[in-house]
Amino acid sequence: MKIAIIFAGGSGNRMNNTSKPKQFLQLFGKEIIIHTIENFENHHEIDIIVVVCIESWIQSLKIILEKYNIAKVKYIVSGGNTGQESIYRGLSVIKDKVPEDSVILIHDGVRPLITQKLISDCIKSVFTHGNAITVTPEIETVISIDNNNGKVTDITDRRKCFHAKAPQCFRFCDIWKAHLQARVDGFNNMIDSASLMKYYGHELYTIQGDYENIKITTASDFYVFRALYEARENSQVFGL
Repeated sequence: MKIAIIFAGGSGNRMNNTSKPKQFLQLFGKEIIIHTIENFENHHEIDIIVVVCIESWIQSLKIILEKYNIAKVKYIVSGGNTGQESIYRGLSVIKDKVPEDSVILIHDGVRPLITQKLISDCIKSVFTHGNAITVTPEIETVISIDNNNGKVTDITDRRKCFHAKAPQCFRFCDIWKAHLQARVDGFNNMIDSASLMKYYGHELYTIQGDYENIKITTASDFYVFRALYEARENSQVFGL
């Protein structure tokens, strides 16, 4: 089976919007989280979608899922205090319901511009290598500095540098075992699943994604998303 776990537990404090979380902001009358989920809903290989959501917004999510006829979301669970805890909760709800070798695609609810091709490429990589970490190449100079005085201490060859993005994809048995061990070891705030898996000795393999696959974190990200979305829609309409 192929299962998407969509993490939508952020509060959106950096959006300068206190009325609702960023994943529930709308573009053209549709919530960002729905834009994201529809990419997995419409992918022929995805069997189940799990959404990890802010507890106080679960009922609102259920309403909009019904509004847009989303059928593959089978489980909605409340998020934890950290991203790692939230993903653990998403995995927990399916641990007795899916085969151990199921493909798990962990994706941000505020990355709505993921493509069907990227989803397919990630699934293929899991079958070939056991995992898939989406990356994009660094395009600017990367430097290290001394935090005490701001002095540049090193300049890294950017050709060797990439940004880890999402989805990050694994076999269920591998990512579940890593989460269980982390709980035993007292690690509860790894920055992402790739870091967790690398820490526990897994060799990780990459899939190159698109620069358009942005994470909407700030207000400026939202405006970039709107421009990219409109450009994508226009290219489809006019065959560009």
